[in-house]
Amino acid sequence: MAGFGWKLHGDGKHLGPGDLVRPGERLTWGRTIGLGAQHVVSMIGACFVAPVLMGLDPSLALMASGVATAIFLLATRGRVPSYLGSSLSFVGVSAVIAGQGGDSGTLTGAMLVVGACLAGCGVVVQVLGARVIHAVLPPAVTGAVVMLIGFNLAPVTASTYWPQDQWTALATMVFTGLALVVLRGFWSRIAIFLGLVFGYVLSWVLDRTAGRIHSPDGSGKTVDHWRVDFSGVAHADWIGLPHVHAPHFTGAAVLVALPVLVALIAENTGHVKAVGEMTGDPLDDVMGTAIVADGAATALSTAFGGPATTTYAENIGVMAATRVYSTAAYWAAACFALLFGLCPKFGAVVAAIPGGVLGGITVILYGMIGLLGAQIWIRNKVDFSQPLNLVPAAAGVIIGVGGISLKITDNFVLSGISLGTLVVLTAYHALRWLSKTAGTPQPPLLDGGTADYDERAGEGPAR
Repeated sequence: MAGFGWKLHGDGKHLGPGDLVRPGERLTWGRTIGLGAQHVVSMIGACFVAPVLMGLDPSLALMASGVATAIFLLATRGRVPSYLGSSLSFVGVSAVIAGQGGDSGTLTGAMLVVGACLAGCGVVVQVLGARVIHAVLPPAVTGAVVMLIGFNLAPVTASTYWPQDQWTALATMVFTGLALVVLRGFWSRIAIFLGLVFGYVLSWVLDRTAGRIHSPDGSGKTVDHWRVDFSGVAHADWIGLPHVHAPHFTGAAVLVALPVLVALIAENTGHVKAVGEMTGDPLDDVMGTAIVADGAATALSTAFGGPATTTYAENIGVMAATRVYSTAAYWAAACFALLFGLCPKFGAVVAAIPGGVLGGITVILYGMIGLLGAQIWIRNKVDFSQPLNLVPAAAGVIIGVGGISLKITDNFVLSGISLGTLVVLTAYHALRWLSKTAGTPQPPLLDGGTADYDERAGEGPAR
Protein backbone atom coordinates (compact mmCIF):
# COMPACT_ATOMS: atom_id res chain seq x y z
CA MET A 1 0.00 0.00 0.00
CA ALA A 2 1.30 3.47 -0.88
CA GLY A 3 2.67 5.40 2.05
CA PHE A 4 4.29 2.39 3.73
CA GLY A 5 7.63 0.66 3.20
CA TRP A 6 9.81 3.63 4.12
CA LYS A 7 13.40 3.64 2.89
CA LEU A 8 16.07 4.11 5.56
CA HIS A 9 17.74 7.50 5.17
CA GLY A 10 21.51 6.95 5.19
CA ASP A 11 22.44 5.04 8.30
CA GLY A 12 19.21 6.18 9.95
CA LYS A 13 21.11 7.96 12.69
CA HIS A 14 22.81 11.03 11.27
CA LEU A 15 21.79 13.96 9.09
CA GLY A 16 24.45 15.91 7.25
CA PRO A 17 24.34 19.68 6.64
CA GLY A 18 21.41 20.43 4.35
CA ASP A 19 20.05 16.88 4.55
CA LEU A 20 16.33 16.27 4.96
CA VAL A 21 14.36 13.10 5.48
CA ARG A 22 11.63 12.91 2.85
CA PRO A 23 8.08 11.61 3.49
CA GLY A 24 8.95 8.17 2.03
CA GLU A 25 12.08 7.82 4.17
CA ARG A 26 12.67 7.26 7.87
CA LEU A 27 15.34 7.22 10.54
CA THR A 28 15.89 4.25 12.84
CA TRP A 29 12.66 3.12 14.47
CA GLY A 30 13.78 4.35 17.87
CA ARG A 31 14.38 7.85 16.52
CA THR A 32 11.20 7.73 14.45
CA ILE A 33 9.09 6.83 17.48
CA GLY A 34 10.79 9.60 19.46
CA LEU A 35 9.93 12.11 16.73
CA GLY A 36 6.34 10.86 16.80
CA ALA A 37 6.17 11.54 20.52
CA GLN A 38 7.58 15.03 19.89
CA HIS A 39 4.81 15.74 17.39
CA VAL A 40 2.19 14.77 19.97
CA VAL A 41 3.78 17.00 22.61
CA SER A 42 4.00 19.92 20.18
CA MET A 43 0.28 19.91 19.46
CA ILE A 44 -1.07 18.68 22.78
CA GLY A 45 -1.54 22.13 24.30
CA ALA A 46 -3.68 23.55 21.51
CA CYS A 47 -5.29 20.18 20.80
CA PHE A 48 -6.58 19.95 24.37
CA VAL A 49 -7.51 23.61 24.73
CA ALA A 50 -10.07 23.34 21.90
CA PRO A 51 -12.28 20.58 23.38
CA VAL A 52 -12.04 22.05 26.88
CA LEU A 53 -13.22 25.43 25.60
CA MET A 54 -16.07 23.77 23.69
CA GLY A 55 -17.18 21.50 26.54
CA LEU A 56 -16.14 18.27 24.80
CA ASP A 57 -14.21 15.26 26.14
CA PRO A 58 -10.43 15.88 25.83
CA SER A 59 -9.66 12.14 25.82
CA LEU A 60 -12.03 11.61 22.91
CA ALA A 61 -10.45 14.60 21.15
CA LEU A 62 -6.99 13.10 21.46
CA MET A 63 -8.16 9.70 20.26
CA ALA A 64 -10.00 11.33 17.35
CA SER A 65 -6.85 13.22 16.38
CA GLY A 66 -4.97 9.93 16.11
CA VAL A 67 -7.67 8.38 13.91
CA ALA A 68 -7.91 11.56 11.81
CA THR A 69 -4.15 11.57 11.25
CA ALA A 70 -4.27 7.96 10.05
CA ILE A 71 -7.13 8.78 7.66
CA PHE A 72 -5.23 11.75 6.28
CA LEU A 73 -2.00 9.80 5.73
CA LEU A 74 -3.87 6.99 3.97
CA ALA A 75 -5.89 9.34 1.77
CA THR A 76 -2.84 11.33 0.63
CA ARG A 77 -0.90 8.07 0.09
CA GLY A 78 1.92 9.17 2.36
CA ARG A 79 2.83 12.28 0.33
CA VAL A 80 1.68 14.94 2.81
CA PRO A 81 3.18 14.57 6.32
CA SER A 82 0.64 16.09 8.67
CA TYR A 83 -0.97 15.74 12.09
CA LEU A 84 -4.69 16.50 12.41
CA GLY A 85 -5.57 17.97 15.79
CA SER A 86 -8.66 19.63 17.28
CA SER A 87 -9.77 22.72 15.37
CA LEU A 88 -9.91 25.97 17.35
CA SER A 89 -11.94 27.62 14.61
CA PHE A 90 -15.19 26.33 16.13
CA VAL A 91 -14.67 27.75 19.63
CA GLY A 92 -16.58 30.92 18.77
CA VAL A 93 -19.29 28.82 17.15
CA SER A 94 -19.63 26.76 20.33
CA ALA A 95 -20.14 29.91 22.38
CA VAL A 96 -22.86 31.16 20.03
CA ILE A 97 -24.63 27.78 19.98
CA ALA A 98 -24.49 27.56 23.78
CA GLY A 99 -25.96 31.06 23.95
CA GLN A 100 -28.84 29.85 21.77
CA GLY A 101 -29.53 27.02 24.23
CA GLY A 102 -27.72 24.30 22.28
CA ASP A 103 -25.74 21.51 23.93
CA SER A 104 -22.67 19.49 22.91
CA GLY A 105 -24.81 17.32 20.61
CA THR A 106 -26.03 20.41 18.79
CA LEU A 107 -22.45 21.62 18.39
CA THR A 108 -21.10 18.31 17.08
CA GLY A 109 -24.05 18.02 14.69
CA ALA A 110 -23.24 21.43 13.23
CA MET A 111 -19.55 20.52 12.94
CA LEU A 112 -20.43 17.23 11.23
CA VAL A 113 -22.33 19.14 8.53
CA VAL A 114 -19.35 21.45 8.05
CA GLY A 115 -17.05 18.41 7.77
CA ALA A 116 -19.28 16.90 5.09
CA CYS A 117 -19.32 20.22 3.20
CA LEU A 118 -15.53 20.42 3.51
CA ALA A 119 -15.19 16.96 1.98
CA GLY A 120 -17.51 18.05 -0.83
CA CYS A 121 -15.39 21.14 -1.47
CA GLY A 122 -12.33 18.89 -1.61
CA VAL A 123 -13.96 16.80 -4.34
CA VAL A 124 -14.64 19.97 -6.35
CA VAL A 125 -11.04 21.13 -5.91
CA GLN A 126 -9.70 17.74 -6.95
CA VAL A 127 -11.83 17.79 -10.12
CA LEU A 128 -11.41 21.44 -11.12
CA GLY A 129 -7.94 22.10 -9.70
CA ALA A 130 -6.57 24.24 -6.88
CA ARG A 131 -7.25 27.44 -8.86
CA VAL A 132 -10.95 27.24 -7.95
CA ILE A 133 -10.06 28.05 -4.33
CA HIS A 134 -8.37 31.29 -5.31
CA ALA A 135 -11.31 32.28 -7.55
CA VAL A 136 -14.03 31.76 -4.93
CA LEU A 137 -11.96 32.63 -1.84
CA PRO A 138 -9.40 35.30 -2.77
CA PRO A 139 -7.01 36.42 0.00
CA ALA A 140 -9.05 39.56 0.74
CA VAL A 141 -12.06 37.41 1.62
CA THR A 142 -10.22 34.57 3.36
CA GLY A 143 -8.19 36.92 5.56
CA ALA A 144 -11.29 38.82 6.66
CA VAL A 145 -13.20 35.65 7.57
CA VAL A 146 -10.30 34.20 9.56
CA MET A 147 -9.88 37.54 11.36
CA LEU A 148 -13.52 37.90 12.35
CA ILE A 149 -13.65 34.27 13.57
CA GLY A 150 -10.68 34.90 15.88
CA PHE A 151 -11.71 38.31 17.20
CA ASN A 152 -15.31 37.18 17.70
CA LEU A 153 -13.91 35.08 20.56
CA ALA A 154 -12.75 38.08 22.61
CA PRO A 155 -15.93 38.30 24.73
CA VAL A 156 -15.52 34.64 25.73
CA THR A 157 -12.19 35.41 27.36
CA ALA A 158 -13.33 38.71 28.83
CA SER A 159 -16.57 37.48 30.38
CA THR A 160 -15.99 33.77 31.09
CA TYR A 161 -12.34 32.88 31.75
CA TRP A 162 -10.44 35.97 32.83
CA PRO A 163 -12.78 36.94 35.73
CA GLN A 164 -12.35 33.52 37.38
CA ASP A 165 -8.83 34.45 38.48
CA GLN A 166 -7.52 37.67 36.95
CA TRP A 167 -4.04 37.57 38.51
CA THR A 168 -3.35 33.98 37.47
CA ALA A 169 -4.68 34.88 34.02
CA LEU A 170 -2.29 37.84 33.82
CA ALA A 171 0.70 35.77 35.00
CA THR A 172 -0.13 32.97 32.54
CA MET A 173 -0.48 35.46 29.70
CA VAL A 174 2.90 37.01 30.47
CA PHE A 175 4.64 33.63 30.81
CA THR A 176 3.12 32.30 27.57
CA GLY A 177 4.04 35.45 25.70
CA LEU A 178 7.63 35.25 26.92
CA ALA A 179 7.82 31.57 25.99
CA LEU A 180 6.56 32.27 22.47
CA VAL A 181 9.01 35.12 21.92
CA VAL A 182 12.12 34.20 23.90
CA LEU A 183 12.33 30.41 23.55
CA ARG A 184 13.73 28.89 20.40
CA GLY A 185 13.31 25.72 18.36
CA PHE A 186 11.20 22.93 19.78
CA TRP A 187 10.47 24.75 23.04
CA SER A 188 8.89 27.69 21.26
CA ARG A 189 6.61 25.23 19.45
CA ILE A 190 5.17 23.96 22.72
CA ALA A 191 4.86 27.41 24.32
CA ILE A 192 1.07 27.06 24.69
CA PHE A 193 1.58 23.75 26.49
CA LEU A 194 4.25 25.30 28.74
CA GLY A 195 1.87 28.16 29.54
CA LEU A 196 -0.82 25.69 30.55
CA VAL A 197 1.58 23.83 32.82
CA PHE A 198 2.83 27.08 34.37
CA GLY A 199 -0.69 28.35 35.06
CA TYR A 200 -1.80 24.98 36.39
CA VAL A 201 1.10 24.80 38.86
CA LEU A 202 0.66 28.45 39.88
CA SER A 203 -3.05 27.87 40.58
CA TRP A 204 -2.25 24.79 42.68
CA VAL A 205 0.37 26.75 44.68
CA LEU A 206 -2.07 29.64 45.26
CA ASP A 207 -4.71 27.19 46.49
CA ARG A 208 -2.22 25.88 49.06
CA THR A 209 -0.91 29.29 50.14
CA ALA A 210 -3.78 31.77 49.68
CA GLY A 211 -6.77 29.43 50.03
CA ARG A 212 -9.97 29.66 48.07
CA ILE A 213 -10.67 32.52 45.70
CA HIS A 214 -13.90 34.57 45.71
CA SER A 215 -14.76 34.98 42.05
CA PRO A 216 -17.06 33.65 39.33
CA ASP A 217 -16.73 29.90 38.83
CA GLY A 218 -17.24 27.97 35.61
CA SER A 219 -21.02 28.45 35.81
CA GLY A 220 -20.69 32.21 36.24
CA LYS A 221 -21.77 32.30 39.91
CA THR A 222 -19.55 34.35 42.23
CA VAL A 223 -18.61 32.02 45.09
CA ASP A 224 -15.63 30.86 47.14
CA HIS A 225 -14.00 28.02 45.22
CA TRP A 226 -10.70 26.25 44.67
CA ARG A 227 -8.80 27.22 41.55
CA VAL A 228 -7.93 23.57 40.82
CA ASP A 229 -10.67 20.97 41.29
CA PHE A 230 -9.30 17.42 41.12
CA SER A 231 -12.58 15.71 42.07
CA GLY A 232 -13.10 14.54 38.49
CA VAL A 233 -9.56 13.17 38.33
CA ALA A 234 -10.03 11.05 41.45
CA HIS A 235 -13.08 9.32 39.98
CA ALA A 236 -11.64 8.79 36.48
CA ASP A 237 -10.31 5.38 35.47
CA TRP A 238 -6.74 4.82 34.33
CA ILE A 239 -7.86 2.82 31.32
CA GLY A 240 -11.17 3.11 29.50
CA LEU A 241 -13.00 4.41 26.49
CA PRO A 242 -13.80 8.13 26.36
CA HIS A 243 -17.36 9.36 26.59
CA VAL A 244 -19.17 9.41 23.25
CA HIS A 245 -22.51 10.92 22.29
CA ALA A 246 -24.58 11.21 19.15
CA PRO A 247 -24.88 14.53 17.30
CA HIS A 248 -28.20 16.16 16.55
CA PHE A 249 -28.94 18.79 13.97
CA THR A 250 -30.64 22.19 14.00
CA GLY A 251 -30.71 24.66 11.15
CA ALA A 252 -29.71 27.61 13.34
CA ALA A 253 -26.60 25.85 14.66
CA VAL A 254 -25.53 24.71 11.19
CA LEU A 255 -25.92 28.26 9.88
CA VAL A 256 -23.65 29.58 12.63
CA ALA A 257 -20.99 26.95 11.93
CA LEU A 258 -20.88 27.02 8.11
CA PRO A 259 -18.68 30.16 7.83
CA VAL A 260 -15.85 28.22 9.47
CA LEU A 261 -15.71 26.26 6.21
CA VAL A 262 -13.78 29.18 4.72
CA ALA A 263 -11.17 29.04 7.49
CA LEU A 264 -10.78 25.26 7.19
CA ILE A 265 -10.21 25.45 3.43
CA ALA A 266 -7.64 28.19 4.00
CA GLU A 267 -5.89 26.17 6.71
CA ASN A 268 -5.66 23.03 4.59
CA THR A 269 -4.55 24.91 1.48
CA GLY A 270 -1.85 26.77 3.38
CA HIS A 271 -0.65 23.60 5.07
CA VAL A 272 -0.33 21.61 1.85
CA LYS A 273 1.47 24.47 0.10
CA ALA A 274 3.87 24.91 3.05
CA VAL A 275 4.72 21.20 3.16
CA GLY A 276 5.21 21.16 -0.60
CA GLU A 277 7.68 24.04 -0.38
CA MET A 278 9.61 22.40 2.47
CA THR A 279 9.86 18.98 0.84
CA GLY A 280 10.38 20.23 -2.70
CA ASP A 281 7.42 18.17 -3.92
CA PRO A 282 4.65 20.29 -5.54
CA LEU A 283 1.44 19.01 -3.97
CA ASP A 284 -1.29 20.89 -5.84
CA ASP A 285 -2.42 17.60 -7.38
CA VAL A 286 -3.35 16.24 -3.92
CA MET A 287 -4.79 19.52 -2.56
CA GLY A 288 -8.36 18.33 -3.07
CA THR A 289 -7.60 14.92 -1.58
CA ALA A 290 -6.15 16.54 1.54
CA ILE A 291 -9.28 18.68 1.97
CA VAL A 292 -11.51 15.62 1.47
CA ALA A 293 -9.50 13.71 4.08
CA ASP A 294 -9.85 16.49 6.66
CA GLY A 295 -13.57 16.76 5.97
CA ALA A 296 -14.04 13.01 6.31
CA ALA A 297 -12.02 12.95 9.54
CA THR A 298 -14.09 15.81 10.96
CA ALA A 299 -17.34 14.04 10.07
CA LEU A 300 -16.15 10.81 11.70
CA SER A 301 -14.91 12.53 14.86
CA THR A 302 -18.06 14.59 15.37
CA ALA A 303 -20.31 11.59 14.68
CA PHE A 304 -19.07 10.18 18.00
CA GLY A 305 -19.12 13.48 19.90
CA GLY A 306 -15.55 14.60 19.24
CA PRO A 307 -14.32 17.96 17.91
CA ALA A 308 -13.66 18.93 14.31
CA THR A 309 -10.11 18.28 13.11
CA THR A 310 -7.64 20.32 11.10
CA THR A 311 -4.00 20.33 10.05
CA TYR A 312 -1.71 21.74 12.72
CA ALA A 313 0.86 24.48 12.18
CA GLU A 314 2.70 23.38 15.34
CA ASN A 315 3.78 20.22 13.54
CA ILE A 316 5.04 22.17 10.54
CA GLY A 317 7.31 23.92 13.03
CA VAL A 318 8.63 20.60 14.32
CA MET A 319 9.35 19.47 10.75
CA ALA A 320 11.08 22.73 9.94
CA ALA A 321 13.24 22.46 13.06
CA THR A 322 14.19 18.79 12.58
CA ARG A 323 14.10 18.64 8.74
CA VAL A 324 12.45 15.24 9.14
CA TYR A 325 9.30 14.93 7.00
CA SER A 326 8.92 11.17 7.35
CA THR A 327 5.28 10.03 7.46
CA ALA A 328 6.49 7.15 9.61
CA ALA A 329 6.91 9.65 12.46
CA TYR A 330 3.31 10.74 11.97
CA TRP A 331 2.07 7.17 12.13
CA ALA A 332 3.94 6.89 15.43
CA ALA A 333 2.30 10.12 16.61
CA ALA A 334 -1.15 8.78 15.67
CA CYS A 335 -0.50 5.63 17.74
CA PHE A 336 0.60 7.71 20.75
CA ALA A 337 -2.56 9.81 20.50
CA LEU A 338 -4.74 6.70 20.46
CA LEU A 339 -2.99 5.32 23.55
CA PHE A 340 -3.30 8.59 25.49
CA GLY A 341 -6.97 8.78 24.51
CA LEU A 342 -7.58 5.47 26.29
CA CYS A 343 -6.58 7.01 29.63
CA PRO A 344 -9.64 8.87 31.05
CA LYS A 345 -7.61 10.03 34.06
CA PHE A 346 -5.26 11.89 31.71
CA GLY A 347 -8.25 13.57 30.09
CA ALA A 348 -9.70 14.48 33.50
CA VAL A 349 -6.46 16.24 34.46
CA VAL A 350 -6.73 18.33 31.30
CA ALA A 351 -10.43 19.04 31.88
CA ALA A 352 -9.52 20.42 35.32
CA ILE A 353 -7.49 23.29 33.86
CA PRO A 354 -8.49 26.37 35.92
CA GLY A 355 -10.53 29.09 34.24
CA GLY A 356 -7.94 31.73 35.06
CA VAL A 357 -5.28 29.75 33.21
CA LEU A 358 -7.54 29.49 30.18
CA GLY A 359 -8.09 33.24 30.43
CA GLY A 360 -4.37 33.94 30.11
CA ILE A 361 -3.91 31.43 27.30
CA THR A 362 -6.92 32.51 25.27
CA VAL A 363 -6.00 36.21 25.33
CA ILE A 364 -3.00 35.28 23.19
CA LEU A 365 -4.50 32.32 21.36
CA TYR A 366 -7.67 34.05 20.15
CA GLY A 367 -5.69 37.11 19.14
CA MET A 368 -3.30 34.92 17.18
CA ILE A 369 -6.20 33.27 15.34
CA GLY A 370 -7.56 36.69 14.40
CA LEU A 371 -4.20 38.01 13.29
CA LEU A 372 -3.71 34.99 11.04
CA GLY A 373 -6.21 36.81 8.85
CA ALA A 374 -3.90 39.80 8.69
CA GLN A 375 -1.02 37.46 7.87
CA ILE A 376 -3.01 36.13 4.89
CA TRP A 377 -3.46 39.70 3.67
CA ILE A 378 0.21 40.57 4.10
CA ARG A 379 1.59 37.43 2.44
CA ASN A 380 -0.71 37.92 -0.53
CA LYS A 381 -0.08 41.69 -0.68
CA VAL A 382 -3.77 42.59 -0.49
CA ASP A 383 -4.10 46.28 -1.37
CA PHE A 384 -6.55 47.97 0.98
CA SER A 385 -6.28 51.25 -0.83
CA GLN A 386 -8.68 49.59 -3.29
CA PRO A 387 -12.34 49.89 -2.21
CA LEU A 388 -13.14 46.41 -3.55
CA ASN A 389 -10.80 44.88 -0.94
CA LEU A 390 -11.45 47.41 1.81
CA VAL A 391 -15.23 47.75 1.98
CA PRO A 392 -16.30 44.07 2.30
CA ALA A 393 -13.52 43.29 4.79
CA ALA A 394 -14.21 46.38 6.91
CA ALA A 395 -17.94 45.70 7.12
CA GLY A 396 -17.59 41.96 7.71
CA VAL A 397 -14.96 42.23 10.45
CA ILE A 398 -16.94 44.82 12.43
CA ILE A 399 -20.11 42.71 12.15
CA GLY A 400 -18.24 39.61 13.32
CA VAL A 401 -16.34 41.26 16.16
CA GLY A 402 -19.29 43.31 17.37
CA GLY A 403 -21.77 40.44 17.20
CA ILE A 404 -24.19 42.48 15.07
CA SER A 405 -27.44 40.66 14.31
CA LEU A 406 -29.92 40.74 11.45
CA LYS A 407 -33.39 39.41 12.33
CA ILE A 408 -34.97 37.82 9.27
CA THR A 409 -37.97 36.21 11.00
CA ASP A 410 -38.89 35.45 14.60
CA ASN A 411 -37.03 32.14 14.35
CA PHE A 412 -34.26 33.04 11.93
CA VAL A 413 -31.46 35.43 12.90
CA LEU A 414 -28.09 35.99 11.24
CA SER A 415 -25.41 37.34 13.55
CA GLY A 416 -21.72 37.54 14.36
CA ILE A 417 -19.58 35.04 12.47
CA SER A 418 -22.30 33.88 10.07
CA LEU A 419 -23.52 37.36 9.13
CA GLY A 420 -19.98 38.76 8.89
CA THR A 421 -18.84 35.94 6.60
CA LEU A 422 -21.91 36.28 4.41
CA VAL A 423 -21.32 40.02 4.05
CA VAL A 424 -17.63 39.60 3.14
CA LEU A 425 -18.21 36.82 0.63
CA THR A 426 -21.26 38.21 -1.15
CA ALA A 427 -20.17 41.85 -1.05
CA TYR A 428 -16.75 41.11 -2.54
CA HIS A 429 -18.05 39.12 -5.50
CA ALA A 430 -21.09 41.35 -6.08
CA LEU A 431 -19.06 44.56 -5.99
CA ARG A 432 -16.36 43.03 -8.17
CA TRP A 433 -18.95 42.09 -10.81
CA LEU A 434 -20.73 45.45 -10.61
CA SER A 435 -17.52 47.49 -10.89
CA LYS A 436 -16.35 45.48 -13.89
CA THR A 437 -19.76 45.71 -15.57
CA ALA A 438 -19.98 49.47 -15.04
CA GLY A 439 -16.31 50.06 -15.81
CA THR A 440 -16.03 52.04 -12.60
CA PRO A 441 -12.50 53.24 -11.71
CA GLN A 442 -11.28 52.31 -8.25
CA PRO A 443 -9.75 55.38 -6.54
CA PRO A 444 -8.19 54.60 -3.18
CA LEU A 445 -10.23 55.34 -0.07
CA LEU A 446 -7.34 55.45 2.39
CA ASP A 447 -4.83 58.29 2.65
CA GLY A 448 -1.97 55.83 2.48
CA GLY A 449 -2.83 54.99 -1.13
CA THR A 450 -3.60 58.50 -2.41
CA ALA A 451 -0.11 59.42 -3.62
CA ASP A 452 0.31 56.18 -5.55
CA TYR A 453 -3.06 56.55 -7.22
CA ASP A 454 -2.48 60.18 -8.23
CA GLU A 455 0.89 59.32 -9.70
CA ARG A 456 -0.59 56.44 -11.70
CA ALA A 457 -3.31 58.80 -12.97
CA GLY A 458 -0.64 61.22 -14.18
CA GLU A 459 -1.73 63.94 -11.79
CA GLY A 460 1.29 63.86 -9.51
CA PRO A 461 1.25 63.16 -5.80
CA ALA A 462 -1.56 64.62 -3.71
CA ARG A 463 -0.75 67.73 -1.71
